[in-house]
Amino acid sequence: MKHIKTPIVDKVAEDTKTRGLVLDMLNTIRAGGEDAVRDYAKTLDGWDGEFVLSDTKREMLNAQVPEQAKRDIQFAHRQIKRFAEAQRASLSDFSLETEPGVTLGQKCVPVEAAGCYVPGGRYAHVASALMSVATAKAAGVEFVTAASPPRGDAIDPAVCYAMTLAGADVILEMGGVQAVASMAFGLFGTRPADILVGPGNAFVAEAKLQLFGGVGIDLFAGPTESAVIADETADPMTVAIDLLSQAEHGVNSPVWLFTTSAKLADQVNEILPKVAADWPTGEVAMISWRDYGEIIVCEDNEEMAVVSDKYACEHLQVQAKDLVWWRDRLKNYGSLFLGEGSTVSHGDKCSGTNHILPTRQAARYTGGLNVMKFLKILTWQEIGTDADPEMSEVGSRLSRLEGMDGHARACDWRLQKFSGKNSFDFEVSHQERYD
Repeated sequence: MKHIKTPIVDKVAEDTKTRGLVLDMLNTIRAGGEDAVRDYAKTLDGWDGEFVLSDTKREMLNAQVPEQAKRDIQFAHRQIKRFAEAQRASLSDFSLETEPGVTLGQKCVPVEAAGCYVPGGRYAHVASALMSVATAKAAGVEFVTAASPPRGDAIDPAVCYAMTLAGADVILEMGGVQAVASMAFGLFGTRPADILVGPGNAFVAEAKLQLFGGVGIDLFAGPTESAVIADETADPMTVAIDLLSQAEHGVNSPVWLFTTSAKLADQVNEILPKVAADWPTGEVAMISWRDYGEIIVCEDNEEMAVVSDKYACEHLQVQAKDLVWWRDRLKNYGSLFLGEGSTVSHGDKCSGTNHILPTRQAARYTGGLNVMKFLKILTWQEIGTDADPEMSEVGSRLSRLEGMDGHARACDWRLQKFSGKNSFDFEVSHQERYD
C-alpha cells in the first residue's frame, strides 16, 4: 500500500470551543425557553418574525416553486417513500411458542414525535427534507416537526414544498442549536421529539450529541466524506468528477481514492485541479481536496477492501470489475454505489436510498437513517401457569447463582402457587411465612 496523496489536516481534531458554546446555549434555552430561542434567533440570524410557518405562508412559498422543480421533487419523494415503505415491510411483528405454554413475541412501534432538521446555509437541501420527513412518516410517526434556517424573510420555497409533500405536521423557520433544542423540548406548540434526525453544521451535530439520552438521535453526522474504489478499468475523468462532486459540500469534506492502478492514481491527481477550475464550486472542492484528500495505491482488490473497511466511509463508489464480489465483500460503509452508472449524487438526491449516513468511521457499527430508527422493537411474553413451574425453577436457581435473592423469591412464589413445590432451599412456603 502506498500513499500518492496524503491529507494535511487532522480531520478528527476535537473542537472543544464548539462543545462549550453549544453547552451554554442548551442550558440557556432550558432555563429561558421560548424567550431564549427568540434572543438567539435575533442575535445569530437577524430573525424576529414568527417561527411556526403558517398555512398561508406555506401555500405562498409552495406556489413559488416552478412546476418542473415540483415534478422532480415528486419523483424523488416517490423513490424515497417506496424504499422506506419496503424497509418497514421487512420488519414485522411476530410471536412464537418456545416451550409448551411459553409464548414470546415482538411488536414494532413507531415513536410518537420526531424532529427533522434540514440544513440551510450555502445550499437549499431539498433532498434532506424528503430523506428525513418521508422516512419518519413511512415508519408511522404520528407527529413530525421539520426545521430549517430562513433565508431572508422565509425558508427556501423548494425546501418548504419538499417538507409539505413529505408530510411535515409543523414547519419551523429556524436553524442552528436553537432549532434542535426547540424540537427536543417541544417549544412553540410542537410536541417534544422522541428522536432528532437530519444533518447539519458542527453546532447542530454537537447539539444533537449533547441532547442524546433525553432524546434519541439518528447518528453523529460530521462533514460529508466519500471514497472511490477503482481498478485499471476505471475512467480517470469519471473518478475525478465524482471525487470533486462530493468535495464541494464544504472545505472540510474529505474524499479518498483507493486503487490498484498507479497510472490511474497519477491521472486523477493531474486531472482533478483542471476540472475544478471550470466549476463554480471548484474553489471549495479544491480546498477540501488539498487539506483532506487522499490517494492510496494498493497491491490487489483484497487490500483495497481492507483499506476501505478501515476508513468506513459515508459514501463508497466502486468503479471496477466484478461488482458482485465487491458488493459481497465490503462491510463498512454508509451507502454503496456499484458501477460507473452509479454516482453518489443519485443517492444524495433521488434514487431512493437515504443520504443521512454515518461519518467518522461510525459505519463500523451503524447504517444510515432508515425506518428502523423511528421504530421501537418491543418484546413481550406470556407464560401460562402450566408452564410456569419449570421456568420458575430455572429462574430461581439462576437468580441465586447471581446472588439476587429478591429475583429468586419472585420465582419461588410462583413455583409454590402453581405447582405446590418449594424452592430447593426453602422448607416453609411464602404464604406460611407471611401468615
